[in-house]
Amino acid sequence: MPERKVVIGSSTGLHARPAALFVEAAGQQPVAVLIRVGDRSPVPARSMLSVLSLGATYGTEVTLLAGNTFKKVTEKLD
Repeated sequence: MPERKVVIGSSTGLHARPAALFVEAAGQQPVAVLIRVGDRSPVPARSMLSVLSLGATYGTEVTLLAGNTFKKVTEKLD
């Protein structure tokens, strides 16, 4: 599965409102999107609880994984 690394730019990290916006955008994609921090197992990007459980703070590098339309999808989530 293709992947793309991005750095969390929100000062609050992926918490509350930024996470909700991210989850909403992931949910609108035509393929399943996963997100992971470091070597941890990827979690569904469409799940608010899963995204919050990552504990991704400002400056954290996360990896986005998606299906065949990967580039188009990850550009919308970056």
